[in-house]
Amino acid sequence: MKKVLILGANGQIAKLVSDNLLTQNMSQRLFLRDSTRLAVKNPQKQEIFEGDALNIDQLVKAMTGIDIVYANLAGNVIQEAKNVVKAMHQNGIKRLIWISTLGIYDEVPGAYGEWNHQQLDGGYLETYAEAAKIIENSDLDFTIIRPAWLDNQDEIDYETTEKNELFKGTEVSRKSVAHLVTTLLLTPEKSIRSSLGVNKPNTDGDKPAWK
Repeated sequence: MKKVLILGANGQIAKLVSDNLLTQNMSQRLFLRDSTRLAVKNPQKQEIFEGDALNIDQLVKAMTGIDIVYANLAGNVIQEAKNVVKAMHQNGIKRLIWISTLGIYDEVPGAYGEWNHQQLDGGYLETYAEAAKIIENSDLDFTIIRPAWLDNQDEIDYETTEKNELFKGTEVSRKSVAHLVTTLLLTPEKSIRSSLGVNKPNTDGDKPAWK
């Protein structure tokens, strides 16, 4: 049974992915800063590791015996990206799924792109762009995922675009992003060294409908 390390395991998408994997032949190590915030649902498939992705020693230890890393991190993502790459190298792990955000390549067109810059410029977009560069400049087998603006619709309905394509749509459900992550964890040979934009089809506009 392969084992995935879920970094930022208390995140909304990460918890959906974790639930998805409970029905699959894969075990999970759930990494988060405060272990009291998360409960194990299946002790045979899940274990909790309390740690901080800014602490390289904790990260290296957490990756012992891991086959694939899924990072759902926030905060100081530049240093976290550096630490993830370093820890994976030290443990001989190659496959990484990294959650980023739309707009890191200035790939969002038109009025929506302008609106997205207004919302995310000033530290957020810039740091996620730099973190993505760190991942892309590594020799890891990465997939970067760039979701549109997220909602909690109970649906799986999405399409993807590649790095060199204009971003489509304005929104997507967390459940859809979790489905994509789960698919990549179960078929890790797919989308290697790719950066995927993720959106719900037919949601083009100047901003998400709910904004």
